[in-house]
Amino acid sequence: MPKSENVTVTGRERTFDPDEIIVSKTDLDGKIIYGNRCFYRLADLAEKDCMNVQHNIVRHPDMPRAVFDLLWRTIKGGSEIFAYVMNRSANGDHYWVFAHVTPSRDSSGNVVGYHSNRRVPNREVLNSHIIPLYKQLSTIEQQHTSPKEGLAASTKVIDDLLAEKKTGFNEFMFSLGV
Repeated sequence: MPKSENVTVTGRERTFDPDEIIVSKTDLDGKIIYGNRCFYRLADLAEKDCMNVQHNIVRHPDMPRAVFDLLWRTIKGGSEIFAYVMNRSANGDHYWVFAHVTPSRDSSGNVVGYHSNRRVPNREVLNSHIIPLYKQLSTIEQQHTSPKEGLAASTKVIDDLLAEKKTGFNEFMFSLGV
């Protein structure tokens, strides 16, 4: 099974059809318990290599940690989140998605895991808003010798942006156009 940190990025982008949806589910710890064929195809992984493996196996190193920190804080708090995400395939290619991540609940309302549906993102929004913002956040994170300080600094940029726009993160994502 490929280790996420050992995969060289190629700079090549993979795409998928607008009518396709990438689906995956994790347990409470973020370990994959389900993925659909589209997920495995884009990730360039076999189902057997993903079961009970951390979902961050597809994490691209250029994704700002602040976005994932916000994502995990949101879903662990019981709410849904919408976010643009760049993932990495096992061969080092990347693919952009517009993700909807939500807690999965049992019949009593207890959170038992997490469910994510990902769609083809709006290319114009990626190019004009998301890619520049994520590059800025990643640069800020890398400028700090302490990962904790880098995360705090890039999180502050997100918080300040949302305060300036007087909106929440989900509303901000949708205000850019989907």
